[in-house]
Amino acid sequence: MLGNGRLEAFCFDGIKRLCHIRGKLRKKVWINQSDIILVGLRDYQDTKADVIMKYTADEARNLRNYGEIPENVRIEEGEQEEELVQFDNYSSEDEVDEIDQNEEHRLWGGRFDGEPDEIMRALNDSIHYDKTLWKVDLKGSKAYAKSLAKTGLITENECELLVNGLDKVGEEWSNNTFEIKSGDEDIHTANERRLKELIGAVAGKLHTGRSRNDQTMTDTCLWLRDAIDTLSQELTTCIKFFLKRAEKDKNIIFPGYTHLQRAQPIRWSHWILCYVFQLKRDLERLFEVRKRVNVLPLGCGALAGNPFGVDRAFLAKELGFETVSDNSLDTVGSRDAILEFLQWASMTSLHLSRWAEDLIIYSSKEFSFVTLSDTYSTGSSLMPQKKNADSLELIRGKAGRVYGLLTSMSCIVKGLPMTYNKDLQEDKQSIFEAFGIMQSVIKISGAVLHTLTVNEDSCTKALSADMLATDLAYFLVRKGVPFREAHEMAGKCVALAEKKKVLLSELTLSDFQGINQNFDETVLKVWNYEQSVEQYTSYGGTSLKSVEEQIKNVKQWLADKEI
Repeated sequence: MLGNGRLEAFCFDGIKRLCHIRGKLRKKVWINQSDIILVGLRDYQDTKADVIMKYTADEARNLRNYGEIPENVRIEEGEQEEELVQFDNYSSEDEVDEIDQNEEHRLWGGRFDGEPDEIMRALNDSIHYDKTLWKVDLKGSKAYAKSLAKTGLITENECELLVNGLDKVGEEWSNNTFEIKSGDEDIHTANERRLKELIGAVAGKLHTGRSRNDQTMTDTCLWLRDAIDTLSQELTTCIKFFLKRAEKDKNIIFPGYTHLQRAQPIRWSHWILCYVFQLKRDLERLFEVRKRVNVLPLGCGALAGNPFGVDRAFLAKELGFETVSDNSLDTVGSRDAILEFLQWASMTSLHLSRWAEDLIIYSSKEFSFVTLSDTYSTGSSLMPQKKNADSLELIRGKAGRVYGLLTSMSCIVKGLPMTYNKDLQEDKQSIFEAFGIMQSVIKISGAVLHTLTVNEDSCTKALSADMLATDLAYFLVRKGVPFREAHEMAGKCVALAEKKKVLLSELTLSDFQGINQNFDETVLKVWNYEQSVEQYTSYGGTSLKSVEEQIKNVKQWLADKEI
């Protein structure tokens, strides 16, 4: 006899097992030493079992007569008071109170006689991660208490008691004094359990007409809305860092690449602005995601809706939602808001990963276009000369993790029947992790670009005359030669330079005119990189005027958005 609802049973298969006496059985039946009991074995835990029932002496004799238990089993007649199983130092009344509290601890316990298997409990419980939602869970509950008072389901005094009690629970979370107990399977259970401990039975009225199905989506949308606001500010700051750098370095010219081969000269700022506009689109997408997150789920119940006429428009106003969801089944069974957020995170991390890859290449010794700040670099444990772009490599690597979060969440949702299924409990870990990754990656990206050094000499030395081969074609086009013919003539110029083993710019006027008579002495002025980039005057190009116009337009867009 071990106490606290536990005993050792000597089973007829020869194994001694640790058995748990289920709550309702403990309230109804005294179990003595030498009693015959029926136990249920646990999957994957052969040394543990649960007591299902106790046989009377007559029932035990019948079992022996039918050959269900060995003939040599001794059957006790009557009760033996001195050998009753005792549960620690509790009296029977204390024990019942303790059991009642534990059974009410879980929000779904009334239907079940037994306690969950320990492995099942570990698999089922989410409190270890969804405790992140404690603040928004309390916020939603306070609003719901007010809505219940508004419908007359609770009195104003009860509403005040609930709201004040929830505030006290919040203070405990804020002060890190909230105690998570066994049976707190999720944040909703934990907060309601603590509320009941603080204010008593009236806490049981808070969940009237509400399900954890609409409650968890409300919590998620509230948390995600705040997370999006944080990321919007971080991404805006990052874009501003990029713009400042584009303004600072707009006179630097370096090679632009296709197929990782030097293609045409461009301004360094033009390259930066390439990513500015990608991040601008990412910010626009994030604003759009927020609109669809900012829709109230609360008031949809488990799936069919709320039967007590709760004013959902009132709830939306209390919680700052723009509108209410239209269909209760869709509300509790869908995770579009989470998937859209993960899609946004995947797209943004993709853009920053490509940007990081460019800088990893540009910072290598083979290129030396930029030098990263020591603050965002690391060294080698073996090779003292190494300076590694680990900040950029991690930005690139974290993109893979974000893709994985989107993929796993998509796989979870894709085959689910409507409406809510427990699979959806896995949704929150994905957004918590994605938020943490994106917040770090966005901050680091802005800081890396802000603090790096551009090596203008290396950028200039990397420019080569063959990058102006297209300018030869443009020269002929301006002389009236069709572009396809001009392109062919420029290609012949390149071939001739290779044949003569000279730079394209070292060909003579005679060489050019031998290929096409439209070349004249002004062709020798083509070999000017500043002049080359300045010809791209159409908006979006790499000329100084165009680059400055791009910077101006992004700044104006940010000002118009008041961010």
